[in-house]
Amino acid sequence: MAAQSHYEELARQLSAIGAVKRGLGRILPPECPPGSAAVLTLLDRHGEMRLSRLAELMAVDMSVTSRHVTHVAERGWIDRSPDPGDKRSRILRLTPDGEAVLRELSRRTTETLAHTLGDWSDDEVGQLNAMLARLRDSFGDCRSWPPVPFDCTAALTASALPAPALTAPAPGTEALTTSAIPATPA
Repeated sequence: MAAQSHYEELARQLSAIGAVKRGLGRILPPECPPGSAAVLTLLDRHGEMRLSRLAELMAVDMSVTSRHVTHVAERGWIDRSPDPGDKRSRILRLTPDGEAVLRELSRRTTETLAHTLGDWSDDEVGQLNAMLARLRDSFGDCRSWPPVPFDCTAALTASALPAPALTAPAPGTEALTTSAIPATPA
């Protein structure tokens, strides 16, 4: 099992992945935000499906998925047809226009990654892909995890350091510190 310090560093690095995602999000055209791109990508990868399956694959709430689906459907990138097995449900599938948009998104993303990771070897990119896939598999469907209660005050009190004061602190009081909370890079 990895050392505690490795997990702490991993948490910091994963936090920094947000900057990478935001950078990739900037290359998307304004009419196709990341959630819409995810809908198109998942329909391309997994084929036609119900909204509930798409929400499961996106690991987000049905209402969020529904908003993304409405956005791409209004642009003609997907078709929503009645499910023959359940007329209350809809089957989602890519349209030719959606496939064209997806090809353009893929081109933009591939070119950006190739440019940004130009000093990486093919082997290094392959290793990163394998490790990220393994990480994603290890997490599975994290939506089903039970919430873990967190008492911020207790956590801060437990890690409190004595206050550097010119006078002694009042009896029964401690200085609170956030030194145990890892910094989140911008």
